[in-house]
Amino acid sequence: MNQPVVFIDGDQGTTGLQIHARLSARTDLKLLTLPDAERKDQQRRAEAINAADIAILCLPDEPARGAVDAIRNPLVRVIDASSAHRTQDGWTYGFPEMDFGQAERIAHAKRVSNPGCYPTGAIALLWPLVKAGLIPTDYPITVQAVSGYSGGGRAGVDLYEQPGSTPGPAFRLYGLGLSHKHVPEIQRHAGLSQRPFFVPAYGAFRQGIVLSIPLQLRLLPAGVSAALMHERLRSHYDGAAHVQVMSPEWAVAATHLDPEVLNNSNDLSLAVFSNEAHGQVLLTAVFDNLGKGASGAAMQNLDLMLQAMSR
Repeated sequence: MNQPVVFIDGDQGTTGLQIHARLSARTDLKLLTLPDAERKDQQRRAEAINAADIAILCLPDEPARGAVDAIRNPLVRVIDASSAHRTQDGWTYGFPEMDFGQAERIAHAKRVSNPGCYPTGAIALLWPLVKAGLIPTDYPITVQAVSGYSGGGRAGVDLYEQPGSTPGPAFRLYGLGLSHKHVPEIQRHAGLSQRPFFVPAYGAFRQGIVLSIPLQLRLLPAGVSAALMHERLRSHYDGAAHVQVMSPEWAVAATHLDPEVLNNSNDLSLAVFSNEAHGQVLLTAVFDNLGKGASGAAMQNLDLMLQAMSR
């Protein structure tokens, strides 16, 4: 077959730049790009997306919806890295390890919505436990997370890296209106019946995430323990190339979590910490917000789709 054509719409943002860099040296596909002067030309963008086999959208939500609306070629397949379609019916959620058969569904989907960075960690921890009945669907979930400042896009990067600018703050808590756009995504794909509490923050480091979810054993079904939750996560991700569940022994020995330890990879590290005497458990996820949380996830989904096309 001919080389598949891949078009990146929005290849000048943090996610788009990384995807472009990853694809530019590949010989198994043809990368379609627009000259600088045409990147904002709606007609040229529409022509490019309709000429592609797979289009990767690295755009804000509204432009992403507009790009999809501009598709007239029924053969065009889409990976949308924005949050525009993550809870929309008809779109396949692009988290291959989330559930049995999800990777195969992504491989054959026409419309794939890339997960958000924070939801990737939250859903990875919650969905296997909710599905198994270890966490009730109406548990009052709180998700706390600190990301590198690149999570704020180009504006976040410029705040810390633009020459001559005042250095950004060491730590910024945000989303104080409690209406962050990731909340519906977490609720839907983690199988929760009640809206979770989400507390995001940025730190003065470029990329990486530490995400945590505290649980009270007294609010969980009888017999649920940290060991049982760990075993469920371990079995759920057994054999997953990019998700590692740390051992109970590792968790006992750990004294801190480094948000940057998996930077520049597509890996996701999950752990279960506990203090049984106090009846408390802490679920954690560490990963790169620009890797497994963005460009790495898009590349993983693209490769699944390309492999299906070559069969």
